[in-house]
Amino acid sequence: MLLQLLSDLVKIDDILLIIRNDGAVSEVRSNSLSIRQKEKWITIGDNDGPAHMHIDSELIKSAEFVQEEKPERTSFSVRFYNENNELILVAFFT
Repeated sequence: MLLQLLSDLVKIDDILLIIRNDGAVSEVRSNSLSIRQKEKWITIGDNDGPAHMHIDSELIKSAEFVQEEKPERTSFSVRFYNENNELILVAFFT
């Protein structure tokens, strides 16, 4: 189910995928990204390309659609969490 949800998201133009930890942030636009799964690893993007990400599918335990009201706009995202409810990946609709 996770692979299908991510596959549907990367088909949408201008989805911004963000992975963040304490020391780094990675942002990749979804335009024309490939997606595949081998064992537990989901790869978004081309391994030989300039940017791609590997996601451990066993660590993602939940996903949430979020609508945020901001003064200048309303933003939408899908957020993926681990078993401790820590954020692993965000897909922003830009």
